[in-house]
Amino acid sequence: MHAAEARVGMANSRKHVFYGWWIALAAAVGVGLGGPPILVFSFPVFLPHFLKEFHTGRAAIALAFSLHNVVSALASPLVGRLIDRFGVRKIVLPGTLLFAVWLLANHFVTVSVFGIYLFNAIGGLLGIGCGPIPYSTAICNWFDRRRGSALAAMMVGTGAAAMVMPSIMQRLIAALNWRAAYSLYGAAMLALTLPVVAILLKDRPAELGLLPDGAAVSPATSNRDLHSGLTLQEARRTTTFWWLIGAVVLLGASVHACVIHMPAMLSDAGATARMAALASSFAGAGLLMGRVGTGFFLDRYSGPRIAVCFSAGAALGIIVLLTVHAGPLPFFGAFLAGLGMGADADLVAYLSSRYFGLRCFAQISGFIFGSFVLAGAAGAYLMGLGFDRTGSYTAPLLCFLLAVLCAAALFSRLGPYRFAAGEAGVPEAAQPQAATAVS
Repeated sequence: MHAAEARVGMANSRKHVFYGWWIALAAAVGVGLGGPPILVFSFPVFLPHFLKEFHTGRAAIALAFSLHNVVSALASPLVGRLIDRFGVRKIVLPGTLLFAVWLLANHFVTVSVFGIYLFNAIGGLLGIGCGPIPYSTAICNWFDRRRGSALAAMMVGTGAAAMVMPSIMQRLIAALNWRAAYSLYGAAMLALTLPVVAILLKDRPAELGLLPDGAAVSPATSNRDLHSGLTLQEARRTTTFWWLIGAVVLLGASVHACVIHMPAMLSDAGATARMAALASSFAGAGLLMGRVGTGFFLDRYSGPRIAVCFSAGAALGIIVLLTVHAGPLPFFGAFLAGLGMGADADLVAYLSSRYFGLRCFAQISGFIFGSFVLAGAAGAYLMGLGFDRTGSYTAPLLCFLLAVLCAAALFSRLGPYRFAAGEAGVPEAAQPQAATAVS
């Protein structure tokens, strides 16, 4: 009797709170205390300490970040393929454990510049397994009509971490040292991230007798194909795929370059180490707003138009950084650069699902996300190289301004969705043919 009442209670609770939102919470914790907040968003805070300890140039240290991104980019399609084959949980749980252990053991590796390269490269490989690709795959499996909002809820985690983690790391480094800061982050992952994800994360709503967005399984819908879409090979034969890749690469390189070099850029203008770290937090605040705002608008307006708007905001941020070097305005420029960075990452998952479907979503989005990460590696390195060659950030910033404007033009060419909300179960032949084949 009690067991029957418990089942009824659970069913009633499920009607009020769709379990997919618990998935979004687990994903928010997973990405918020995962790879990107420590090895990407906090890297600018560690950069001056690397320079001081190893007595080398900015391009040489920026290469560590670039190696992280190169490895992440190359691993992303492979990890995506593993996720499509084995499921999210079987990748995320061991990935989280291994990444945390790697951070805890960092002091055995980070004894030289080469050790910094190795630490960031292996971190890039392990971080993909507990980063946005697996969690966004789970979100897309659980949501259709509210996919943008669910992705936004997930991205609250990484956006909040990007906003507060640089300042937290700066304080830990000042109180202890930078190696201890890495180790404490790894311990936090073991204590918080791993248990939350292990308890809450489920791969698909069918495991709980549900469909995306919380609809109960019925005879009329149980046999619908909820994972129609293109394979990676089919997607690569469309012009839409390459327009999206081009836009993501140009915008990603530009905003990564600005955000990664933000503290050094402001330090050159006379800002203190704390104020420079605060600028990174402003960029993190922009990233948070970009990711949350993008997801909110994606459920209501055209994705390409939203992408154009956020690209225009990033361009304005670069103009501010080019022309103003004192006062509060550089922090506004940092905010806008972070806004573009947050929007770009959010757009990859959502637009991938809408233009190419969910059949091979993790693999396709992994390929596109890998391009975004690789672009970030190139942007960060080129910004450092440009400074080393010219003694100023002006020339590289001008180049990245042009790149952002080109990205906006490419986003405007994407056209209507192929797999619009509510059409996940429609056979592929019935879908609008927005992604035309390359001739």
